[in-house]
Amino acid sequence: MDTYRRWYDGWGDIHVQMNVEDTRFGVAEYAIGKLGVETIELKWGQGAKCIGGEIKVDTLERAEELQRRGYLVTPDPANHAVRQAYKDGSIREFERHSRLGFVDQESFYQEVQRLRSLGAKRVTLKTGAYPMRELAMALKWSSDAGVDLVTIDGASGGTGMSPWHMMVEWGVPTVYLEAMTYELCRALDAKGAHVPDVAIGGGLSTEDHMFKVLAVGAPYVKAVCLGRAIMIPGMVGKNIAKWLEDGKLPRTVSQYGDSVEEIFVSYEELKDRFGSDMDELPLGAIGWYTFVDKLRVGLQQLMAGSRNFSLASIGRHDVAALTEEAAKVTGIPYVMDAYRQEAFEIINS
Repeated sequence: MDTYRRWYDGWGDIHVQMNVEDTRFGVAEYAIGKLGVETIELKWGQGAKCIGGEIKVDTLERAEELQRRGYLVTPDPANHAVRQAYKDGSIREFERHSRLGFVDQESFYQEVQRLRSLGAKRVTLKTGAYPMRELAMALKWSSDAGVDLVTIDGASGGTGMSPWHMMVEWGVPTVYLEAMTYELCRALDAKGAHVPDVAIGGGLSTEDHMFKVLAVGAPYVKAVCLGRAIMIPGMVGKNIAKWLEDGKLPRTVSQYGDSVEEIFVSYEELKDRFGSDMDELPLGAIGWYTFVDKLRVGLQQLMAGSRNFSLASIGRHDVAALTEEAAKVTGIPYVMDAYRQEAFEIINS
C-alpha cells in the first residue's frame, strides 16, 4: 500500500480480495484498520472459480505452514509417504487450495454491512463463470445490498496456476456470460432497481476485446478486466532488469537495444514525468505501463473509427454479430441485418 500510494496519481484503487480463509484470518480488519484500504472485494468461490490451486509452493516447510493455517494442501504434507517422496525428489511442489465458500442471501447482506461498518468506502463482489441462476443471485443481491461493483469472470481465465484444465474447461464462456449479464441488468433496470456497475473479465487481452466488451454490455458494463495479459509485460520487464544486470539480454530483446532507454518506448515519457524518481521505478512497472499505453492508443483508434469520443458513448449499435449464433446469444444484429432498414431507406429515398 505504501508503494501504491507513493506513485498514486488520483486514478484507480487497490481492491483487497477476500476468500473464505481471508475472512477467517481477519484480512478486512487488518487491511482497513491498519493499512487504510478503502475497497474490499468479496469472492464467490476461490478466485471466483469452482475451486482452484491458487498457487504452488516448492518447500515442505511452507506447505506445512499453509496447512496449519487451514488451507487445503495437496499432496498432503503431513502424510509420511509424501514427506519421503519430497525428500527423495519425486515430489517437488505442493498446491495451496482454498476451501469452497457457501453463500446465502442474508449472510451476504450481513457481510457487506460488516465491511462498511469496518470503514470500507467501497464493497465489490467478484463472481465467476457460474450458470445464469448464480449470476442472477450475484446481481440481485448486490443490487439490494448496494454493492458498488460486480466483477464477472468468464471461462477461461485465471492467474493463480493458469492455464490448467479446471479453468480452461469449466464454466460459462465469457461472451455467453456477458450476454446473460446484459439481460439480467436490463431486467433490474426495468423494475427501477439499483444496477451496480459491472466489470467483465475472462481471457481478454487486446483493445478490440475491450471495445467489444464495453459495446455488448452497454450501458451496464463499465470496466474490462485483464489478468494474464497484463501480467505478462510486467514479468517481461522484471526479466529484462535481471538480464541487463547479468549482461545476458536474449536476442528477442537486444534487437531493440541494449539499454532501458532503447528497449522501452515509454521510458523517456515516464522520465519526464517522474524525474529523479525514475531510477526507483521497477522495469516491470515500465513494461506494464508500455502495454497499457498500447491498449490506450489501440482503443482510441477503434473509438475514432466508430465515432465514439468517450468510453460512455460506446454502445451495442457499434458492433455486429458475424454469425447467426452470436446474434441469437447476444441480441446484437447479425451483420447481414445490421442497419438493413436504414440502408433500404437510403436506396428507396
